[in-house]
Amino acid sequence: MSDSEINERPHGLPPVAFHLRHIAGSLDRLLTYAEGDQLSSEQVTALKSELDAIATSQTVFAQFRQAIERSADRVKKLVEVDLDQRRGVGKKQLPTTVGGLLVHVADHTQRHVGQAITTAKVLLAPRS
Repeated sequence: MSDSEINERPHGLPPVAFHLRHIAGSLDRLLTYAEGDQLSSEQVTALKSELDAIATSQTVFAQFRQAIERSADRVKKLVEVDLDQRRGVGKKQLPTTVGGLLVHVADHTQRHVGQAITTAKVLLAPRS
């Protein structure tokens, strides 16, 4: 996809670039909570910029690849943690567990992958 296509919003849908940045950012945020930490100011700032329409295909895919690699390493380290260990999410410290967060990582990522694919198909359909 071209740089303009990954930032395009067909029918008002969020762009492919958003979904890829959101997957990368949400992996980082959810794993931070699973590790027992709270979000940094940098993570909050990154969250607020995920929908920005200025992205190159090369940059977005590189960030996505790096996020997947880092996240895989972080998940491997959680193998030693009790999955029933309680965790608090966000300012309100919503209750969950390490296992609950890991399930949410998978579910949330899968959902946005599907949305990115659907948006890409909508964009690329006129080429067929």
